Amino acid sequence: MAATLAPHSVEDVLELLRSRGGRVTTSRRVLLAALFEGGPHRTAEELAGEVQAQLTDVHLSTIYRNLDELERLGVIVHSHLGHGPATYHLASETHGHLVCEQCGTMLEVPEELFAALVRAARATYGFVVDARHFAVVGRCSACAALPARARGDVPAASRAEVSGSL
Repeated sequence: MAATLAPHSVEDVLELLRSRGGRVTTSRRVLLAALFEGGPHRTAEELAGEVQAQLTDVHLSTIYRNLDELERLGVIVHSHLGHGPATYHLASETHGHLVCEQCGTMLEVPEELFAALVRAARATYGFVVDARHFAVVGRCSACAALPARARGDVPAASRAEVSGSL
């Protein structure tokens, strides 16, 4: 998994931006404050709403450009948690994700859970996996414990019967 910078404050990130020739703008400062003060896993649209509550003239495209730059610098990470839009969080708070396809529950898990997958992909295929970027989709313990009919599962034989009758 990729190394991250682990910034501890808005000022740490602003100093990093300055050291790399980036400009410190009011919209960047407000976006960074939202990332540090809010919870993880927020979409660009949610972050834009927080920024626009203070700076009404900041366009969504500005938010996306800033998020791209912050990700390029290793300050934030975006993740795909199922079928919805990408979500963002600080790279210092990296973790893996398990998402229940039945009820939508999302579990944050230590990156180490995926260590064997990361090693196997590299050793076998020369591929470097970034497990922070995606969610493993399946069923949470509560949904897995439900009988198949309560979960909405239909056995393959029943599916064939249903499709044959259409």
